[in-house]
Amino acid sequence: LRIERTATGEIVIRAPAGGETGGRNANLVIDLGNWARANKQGVVFDSSTGFDLPNGATRSPDAAWVRRERLAQLTVEQKRKFLPLCPDFVIELRSATDSLRAAQDKMTEWIANGVQLGWLIDPTERSVYIYRPGQPMEKRQNPATVSGEPVLPGFALDLAAIWEPGF
Repeated sequence: LRIERTATGEIVIRAPAGGETGGRNANLVIDLGNWARANKQGVVFDSSTGFDLPNGATRSPDAAWVRRERLAQLTVEQKRKFLPLCPDFVIELRSATDSLRAAQDKMTEWIANGVQLGWLIDPTERSVYIYRPGQPMEKRQNPATVSGEPVLPGFALDLAAIWEPGF
């Protein structure tokens, strides 16, 4: 089970991902991870990583990226536990059983806690919702790619493997 805690202390329990969602999520992490290895400016985390946010919530995005200089400020002990910071970038992948409203609320929470760029990807609707601090949410319908500029210089996610997971 995937367990998160909201800022008000409510426990949110979600079942493990099904095959389609798990395959899509793996593709997200692979693509982001390959870019991060080449870029060397940050570290990628998968959906099993917990982040203790400034508002008191403990959340786990489907994929996240944190700048190395921010991670360098943490102690060895802090790095072994849920990371006591908010990622610079997150991706949330909506599964067929997820409420769009709840996913959008979670994205708003990420931005309020310090995320610089967030994507909510909805494969069923072939939509990408883009979140940035101080800007209105932007919805793109059926894009072929989505760019991480300027937060993730040179990273663009090819959405073909997300729209059609391959099995």
